[in-house]
Amino acid sequence: MTTTNSVRKLTIADIADARAYERERATLRAQVIELKRVRRVAVGTVVSVMFESRETMRYQIQEMARVERIFTDEGIQQELDVYNPLIPEAGQLCATLFIELTSDEQLREWLPKLVGIENSVLFRLPGGETVRGIVRAEHAEQLTRDHITAAVHYLTFQFTPAQVVAFADGVQLEIDHPAYRESMLLSAETVAELLRDLNT
Repeated sequence: MTTTNSVRKLTIADIADARAYERERATLRAQVIELKRVRRVAVGTVVSVMFESRETMRYQIQEMARVERIFTDEGIQQELDVYNPLIPEAGQLCATLFIELTSDEQLREWLPKLVGIENSVLFRLPGGETVRGIVRAEHAEQLTRDHITAAVHYLTFQFTPAQVVAFADGVQLEIDHPAYRESMLLSAETVAELLRDLNT
């Protein structure tokens, strides 16, 4: 059965208040760490792609509210407005792309070279068909520069029903940027996890 969009997206009622969240925080954190282990894919040496879900976004909002001491419904709603678009709808995968650099030297080397990388991420399905990531318009305005890229980008992948079926048979995540050509075959565990997003 398909989950409706209203159920899939988070509401204020899904976000625990501060005291209630402290009681569940350790358990939720352990659950999300395990989810992220399966849903995060390293592609080459400096890029990883984290496939977001309702659970990862709820944890993100709870942590933001905790750190920034957001206690009002209005404040929580602002966070929901930011993060709900990263919860995939049926037939979609939503991802955060991280350029993982740890030194100023690496930043100076890689960020200028990787301009446009947000348009260079794709899935290659059995048979060779591809599904390329789409940059969210609201993020593109903030993150796209002519001479240097950001370290974080947000992508959506839209699949047809036939492509979802093909996805189940094994899939590669690729980057075809001129300065960074890498690919990674997704594990069976990751494929099974992402099919939950595509099919529910």
